[in-house]
Amino acid sequence: MSIPTLIFRTIRWSAWGGCQAGMEHVDVRPADGGLAISGVVIAQEEETEFGLSYRLRLDALWRTKDVILRTTAGHVLHLESNGQGSWQENGKLRPDLQGCIDVDIRATPLTNTLPIRRLDLETGESTDIRLCYIAVPDLIVTPANQRYTALDAGARYRFESLESGFTADLPVDEDGFVLDYPGLFKRLG
Repeated sequence: MSIPTLIFRTIRWSAWGGCQAGMEHVDVRPADGGLAISGVVIAQEEETEFGLSYRLRLDALWRTKDVILRTTAGHVLHLESNGQGSWQENGKLRPDLQGCIDVDIRATPLTNTLPIRRLDLETGESTDIRLCYIAVPDLIVTPANQRYTALDAGARYRFESLESGFTADLPVDEDGFVLDYPGLFKRLG
């Protein structure tokens, strides 16, 4: 997949409807040879309404280096990685996250872009990954196994949770950012 070099982007999604209600605003910008991403989510998970702000720092190869999440209820999570699969949570080593390169923040489709860009899959190619799954609004981090398949490299990818069996086909824009996440998020113009 050949995706052009990123420049500053602002992206917004709304909840698809049904089980969730909410909105997200994300800014993506080049920083320190990689990317700085910051976002704000206002949403609902089951019966719990929440507000969440997050900041991600990625290296030039789309590997996650630093993650800070804050909820309006006062929960804070800080994850740091060496980009090679070693993690610390709030300053303490997390050996159970060894081998994770990406993060998946449950409340946002933004984090699906990270493995899509990092893996650079060709059409028909599939890769299993292990990543840090962040539950929201409690900000609990667990390792998770997922699979990404390029259905039409540069335009559409299949996401699969290997634990739950959940699958979604995700259309992406020219920079690899999710357009719509069927049943969960819709990209706003």
